[in-house]
Amino acid sequence: MRDGRWRTALTVAFTGAVVVFGFQALRQQWSAVATLRATTTPDWGRIVTASALVLVSYLVLILTWRATVRAWGETLAVRPGARIWFVSNLGRYVPGKVWQIGAMGVMAQQAGVSAVAAVGSSLVVSLVNVIVGFGVVAATGLSMLRTLVPAGTPLVPVLGVVLIATLGTPWILPWAATVVTRLTGRQVTIPRLPARAVWIAAAGSAVGWLLYGLAFHGLTIGLLGHATGDARSSIAIFTVSYLAGFLALIAPGGIGVREVVMAGLLTGSGGASATEATWLVLASRLWLTILEVLPGLLLLLLPRRTGVAPTARAT
Repeated sequence: MRDGRWRTALTVAFTGAVVVFGFQALRQQWSAVATLRATTTPDWGRIVTASALVLVSYLVLILTWRATVRAWGETLAVRPGARIWFVSNLGRYVPGKVWQIGAMGVMAQQAGVSAVAAVGSSLVVSLVNVIVGFGVVAATGLSMLRTLVPAGTPLVPVLGVVLIATLGTPWILPWAATVVTRLTGRQVTIPRLPARAVWIAAAGSAVGWLLYGLAFHGLTIGLLGHATGDARSSIAIFTVSYLAGFLALIAPGGIGVREVVMAGLLTGSGGASATEATWLVLASRLWLTILEVLPGLLLLLLPRRTGVAPTARAT
């Protein structure tokens, strides 16, 4: 109970700080942002195309998750799989990212998927998605990152570590669970992770990040009338800012953290002025929130269907 109160207080304090500092930064830039918004004409064709790329990335991630479920010998149809993925994704807007993984596992079990496959597939996709995301950042934004990080930072070795961690996840996680159990005295059990599931998740996650970044690149051109860099740098900026928000466990939906990182990268790389960066991060947050939340809310209104065939389980 006491831990829960502390967590609630910390979340409230963090959210309050984000709101206060964010409001101050916005107020300082608002007149310039309003002028920029009034003097630029959105290219709705590019914005719609960017939105379509995001939806395609969602499809890729849904198919990737279903493929990891199959690696455990289970089958999940597309419609219930999409419903589970989108609805559980709403859990990202609750402090503590475990809600998303937990909701995905519970809903998958309700659809007829075994507990091991439900929890294991959720864990694999979430963990590998983060690891691969850093790999995508290193691969697409290495030259840009060299201008932003302290001199001498070993970026190439970091990319190698990320690759090894991705390939070794099936063996690293059980070892990590044993270490945590010994340190805390609490039994931590992680379901067996088929190596095939990890590699499928890695491939799908990489495609998903690339599509996300290309969509952001199109959005910047559609909103500002010009790019803030080449497509590679846009992929890197979007991915690293998204990951920063995701890893900030007490920031619902990464609100505040993602925007601060994105604005810093846009201005630090010389791709956008402070005014352009402020307008872009505000618009991109609204754009992505609509594309993330609206499908989940709509699917909640549709009748639920189970998607496991009677003969789907592997023997």
